[in-house]
Amino acid sequence: MTVGFVRGSHGLSGEFKVESASGRYDHISLLKEVTLRQNDISKSYQVEYAEGNEGAFYMKLAGIDSPEAANRLNKSEIRVSREFACPLNKDEWYVEDLKKCSLVYENNGNGLAEGSAPILVGSITDVLEGGAGDLLEVSLSESCDILSDEVKFTSSGKPRTVLVPLVKEHIGKVDVKGRTVQLMHLWILE
Repeated sequence: MTVGFVRGSHGLSGEFKVESASGRYDHISLLKEVTLRQNDISKSYQVEYAEGNEGAFYMKLAGIDSPEAANRLNKSEIRVSREFACPLNKDEWYVEDLKKCSLVYENNGNGLAEGSAPILVGSITDVLEGGAGDLLEVSLSESCDILSDEVKFTSSGKPRTVLVPLVKEHIGKVDVKGRTVQLMHLWILE
């Protein structure tokens, strides 16, 4: 899981500035080992120290001993196993977990038969940061029979991708284990 990003060298010892992916830093200060990923190349490092606060948080890795070496790591993802990632609060999910989910529409009084199975609307392909909050990037399903072809396909005939705000007004139950996210209103796809 990505817990942060390298944001430039600091000082002469190979230390670099860290930007947290979650906005929290307490869990990063406890890390003993990290994997840095840049351009699909990953390498593991021992952490010598990670310290600071939200305004200025720095990390030093074993074997990275100069500003030039630290600069080569700039923009790398700082990755750890899930057990060392930022703890989740209620109604929080890891992006990687949401990207494995299907967006489904269930009967909520809009004409579907009572007790009918959820209808697959599409697959969540990413979670993007928007000005007012996070957005689910959804690739609409070609087989969804409750959406018109104008909604499902681009003018070139390819399946359309839409952005759905990740807010309670548009998203109902999120079941990461069952890999489904409930869409509350179809009109948001238009």
